[in-house]
Amino acid sequence: MTAALLALADSRLPAGGHTHSGGVEQAIAAGVVSDPRSLETFLRRRLTTSGSTAAGLAAAACRTAGGPRTGAAPAPAGDRVAALRALDREAEARTPSPALRAASRQQGRGLVRVGRRAWPDPVWDDLPAHPHHPLALGVAAAVAGLAPGDAAAAAAYLSITGPATAAQRLLAMDPITVAVVTARLGDAVDEVSAAAVPDADGWLPAGTDPLLDLLAEVHADRTDRFFAS
Repeated sequence: MTAALLALADSRLPAGGHTHSGGVEQAIAAGVVSDPRSLETFLRRRLTTSGSTAAGLAAAACRTAGGPRTGAAPAPAGDRVAALRALDREAEARTPSPALRAASRQQGRGLVRVGRRAWPDPVWDDLPAHPHHPLALGVAAAVAGLAPGDAAAAAAYLSITGPATAAQRLLAMDPITVAVVTARLGDAVDEVSAAAVPDADGWLPAGTDPLLDLLAEVHADRTDRFFAS
């Protein structure tokens, strides 16, 4: 099952993530990110806000989808559909920026397309037509035999690796330096993902960052951008 987790967290998974910078393209244009130190600050900020929210939603979707390691008894298909649609609304409410909502749904659709072929399962049909990315990630984790904590870890990790890779390309940074930056955030990724897993009351993180929302909206209006978000 570890291989499945590695696959979900791998940037080479053709789910469309490589076309998104996680906001770092506009952060570079605005002078917020310019070197390894500022990149690490940006990544940590993203991890503890939108990364935490994504981790919680992915874990909840994984548990809702059911599976051998989700800790939940299989729910009737109708109940599962309703629960996943409710989670999709929670994701929408936790993403104030229209640009980020669109980016999340684009990546979610891409992951569903890959996931259906990699891990065929009827539960894919229970998702909305264009689900937010954390929901697709949670369902992918469930059908791949992973636990909610694994889904949360993958979501938290992806919240920093995408922007880190984009920054490396945009700033022509040394790949080793960028790898060191992301490695230094390893403990933070573990802490955020562990804290984001919903408790018995169904609590979900709701971290947002007005700066990231603003950068996303400015980026969406640009005509000279390299990344979709």
